[in-house]
Amino acid sequence: MTATVEDSVRPATGHAVRLAGVHKSFGQGRRTLAALAGVDLDVAPGEFVCLLGASGCGKTTLLNLIAGLDRPSAGTIELNSSRPAVMFQEAALMPWLTAAANVELPLRLAGVPRAARKSRTGELLELVRLDGAGRKRPHELSGGMRQRVALARALASALHTSDEAASRPSLLLMDEPFSALDAITRDVLQGELLRVWRTTGTAVVFVTHDVREAVRLGQRVVLLSSRPGRVVQQWPVGGLSAPEERALTETINQRLREVISSHAAA
Repeated sequence: MTATVEDSVRPATGHAVRLAGVHKSFGQGRRTLAALAGVDLDVAPGEFVCLLGASGCGKTTLLNLIAGLDRPSAGTIELNSSRPAVMFQEAALMPWLTAAANVELPLRLAGVPRAARKSRTGELLELVRLDGAGRKRPHELSGGMRQRVALARALASALHTSDEAASRPSLLLMDEPFSALDAITRDVLQGELLRVWRTTGTAVVFVTHDVREAVRLGQRVVLLSSRPGRVVQQWPVGGLSAPEERALTETINQRLREVISSHAAA
């Protein structure tokens, strides 16, 4: 079954995004590669969900489908959010623009009046604790600071809504945004992300291969099988004590090893 424009993305209620029986294949004939096979997943408004799995299991493919950057081969993706914003592994800032201008860009493209977008940009830079760095260009910023700018830019896109979409929840898609950073900077930015998420109330789908990161950040961890990816297990992880967090991290690590081993033995 081939997904059409009408049946692959349609309005829905009660969730920010819902995936039902989502398949994705690349290529044709004998060269067909199945990346995803029958993924079912609901993300509630304001929920922080971490997608976890081995390299090549289809995590990024799934994120691209939710973002509308690609189409599912079959199944449905129901969006009940403003247009999803995406944050990648690399900050991908425009090097000729200042930090403030990079954050302002999606608002400018959306036709937001100049005074309103300047005000919103200032608020977002303050939210990510870069209110004094707006005039700096990307090469003048550290890696962690560049990712903060990228986060502010994604929030500018996710939290900006037209009158038509004003009642819809916002949705932020994050593809291993801290993986290229050193351990200390990554730890700091994880804490900052949680603060920003609690402040904004946006739904987050966060892709990672780091179990500790998933347990620390998410309210729910979703484990995908090795390729073709499908949901094999889920865990609620919000509000755990430190000992509970450590124990669950080990449980999920063990389950991940089992998934990888079963794929290797197949």
